[in-house]
Amino acid sequence: MEPVILTKELTIKFGKFTAVNKVTFDVKEGEIFGLLGPNGSGKTTIIKALCGLITNALGEGKVLGLDIHKDSFKIKKRIGYMSQKFSLYEELTVNENLDFYAGIYQMKKDAIKVRKPEVLKLTGLTSYLERRAGALSGGWKQRLALACAIIHEPEVLFLDEPTAGIDPVARRTLWDLLFKLSGEGVTIFVTTHYMDEAERCRRVGYIYLSNLIAVGTIGELRQLPEISPDNSARLEILCNLPSEALVFIKELPYVWESTIFGQSIHVLCEANKREQLSKDLQDQGFNISQISPIIPSLEDIFVTLTNNIINKELGGGK
Repeated sequence: MEPVILTKELTIKFGKFTAVNKVTFDVKEGEIFGLLGPNGSGKTTIIKALCGLITNALGEGKVLGLDIHKDSFKIKKRIGYMSQKFSLYEELTVNENLDFYAGIYQMKKDAIKVRKPEVLKLTGLTSYLERRAGALSGGWKQRLALACAIIHEPEVLFLDEPTAGIDPVARRTLWDLLFKLSGEGVTIFVTTHYMDEAERCRRVGYIYLSNLIAVGTIGELRQLPEISPDNSARLEILCNLPSEALVFIKELPYVWESTIFGQSIHVLCEANKREQLSKDLQDQGFNISQISPIIPSLEDIFVTLTNNIINKELGGGK
């Protein structure tokens, strides 16, 4: 089956600046695909290219089998797009915004009459119909933006950091809506900075400095040689004074990577160094309550991938 979204060496330049460099990936029907990366890495540019909003892209790009270079108008009619910032009309009510977007997608009145109650029920906006968009809280604004993006029943939904700036409860509610849409067969492409959100995606891609570094399920990413090198161990350390301990750990010759995660320290080091690490820390006066093996989290994975790139740019080193 042909992927719903496909890119092959997608490249986008603005003058001498390369915003997206030979990016290749695919997204399957009904999949929630997450794209992660620092600000300015190319996430939004990729979405805009796939939505037909950027015309100077090089390489191959397809959405629903349609070419982004030749069929951008056809693509726009079959997708929904929710931009990074709230972009609806704040002076219009919820109802007026929905009607406006239904009109943009050239929906017939009978179709709007059937579809609007479905969207309102899904997003919980029924009781807010006559409220101005500008008077809604951040979480409800995002629900309205999602409602407008799906009013025409798109087959693919592009969401650019849809939960940025909203509270954890609103984030979870919005993700519940995305799972419902995915369950109905909608393919979802989402960018996010939140690791817990990325872990809810079926597959994720990591883009850094315009280059797609890795793509796969979390299980597949854990098996990458740079994440789980031969003769290595990944450990979690619980001790007093973790910040001070981290400074000491970074200087140990058998430790390749170390980072604080909450109250603990995550370490990637040579295999069979667990007891040695415990002894070295205790000799420095740190009280060790626990050192245990861990499976790398998605955050561990992306920290390692990023550090590898930085070390290569600097010419090596820990």
